[in-house]
Amino acid sequence: MAVSEIRIDHLLLKDEIEQFLYQEAELLDERQFEDWLDLLTEDIRYWMPMRRNVKFGELDREFTREGQDINWFDEGKDTLVRRVNQILTGVHWAEEPLSRICHSVSNVQVLKATPSVSQATEVNVKCRFMIYRNRVQTETDFLVGKREEVLRSVDGQWKIAQRKIILDQNVLLAKNLTFFF
Repeated sequence: MAVSEIRIDHLLLKDEIEQFLYQEAELLDERQFEDWLDLLTEDIRYWMPMRRNVKFGELDREFTREGQDINWFDEGKDTLVRRVNQILTGVHWAEEPLSRICHSVSNVQVLKATPSVSQATEVNVKCRFMIYRNRVQTETDFLVGKREEVLRSVDGQWKIAQRKIILDQNVLLAKNLTFFF
């Protein structure tokens, strides 16, 4: 395969992944939570470690460890389905009335495609995000960070198999984390 074909395949894959992530953000912003759940694999890992302020030279301690420390959340599909179902009851104390949310996704990078860029069935992706939330009259939150994800093709459709959310802030000023990243 020629170098120009590889570059074109990479650009086409990157565009496909970006469109998928933008569509996902739109579903969340429009509160189409059940449709959003359909974008998740059955074995999804949805994880957000906590961040610490550490001294120079101790960066290996900056984040809580997977499976060993407390994290903001570490969930699978079952827990995410239960969270959505709870919100959809209309009696979820932290989401009544529902928050108004805007997800922005940028800096999408396709890091690895398996088995190849032109025949990808699994893709490692990194991107940046900013989430704006307005709740009731005066509560506003801005959350900024990056996501590291694995997307998997299931029956010809991309689905999220893993998502690691890394907030840039280490102190969370939001009153709750009832929304999705």
